[in-house]
Amino acid sequence: MPSTRRSLLTAFLTLPLIDMARSRAFAQAAPALPLTPACDDEDGLTLEREAGPFFRPNSPPERDLYPNAPGGERITVAGFVFDNRCGPIAGSLVEIWHADENGDYDSVGFRLRGHQFTDTQGRWWFNTIVPALYPGRTPHFHFKVQRPGGRVLTTQLYFPGEPRNAGDRLFDEALLLEIKQTRDGKFGRFDFVI
Repeated sequence: MPSTRRSLLTAFLTLPLIDMARSRAFAQAAPALPLTPACDDEDGLTLEREAGPFFRPNSPPERDLYPNAPGGERITVAGFVFDNRCGPIAGSLVEIWHADENGDYDSVGFRLRGHQFTDTQGRWWFNTIVPALYPGRTPHFHFKVQRPGGRVLTTQLYFPGEPRNAGDRLFDEALLLEIKQTRDGKFGRFDFVI
């Protein structure tokens, strides 16, 4: 019987504090979701991407975004924020915004927009929907990530196996989510290294 998004998130949240260089605890709990980046040097930092024209400041402190898009396919997106020595960064701002199931962004309110701060182990997660593609773009999530007192990383995360990835000028394989299909939607994993 396939896992659920909730069971994978529960496994993720019950992990003890880990050091990526020494532990693959989450990969053992969910073998299809290995840790995303290598964070052993400057080359392991998460790639930057433009914010695009749809960013709006002052998103609400919200991690459950799916109620505003009941027609969309559910996904839980989760991960850690690490420094380049693989140490978790507590209190980091993680902000998300993305298109809805029709490929539209909310340009008036804060539908499918939210932010949170990582916990003491550097963990973050959002319950949302899979964004649709729109002209010129493959499906993607926008993120801003900032460690306390640090500079802001602006980037985008993509879905593996999407036919439009190759034609999207901003796409890079280093920004692919690790996706697991569950009984009640998808579970995506990505660890930011800043």
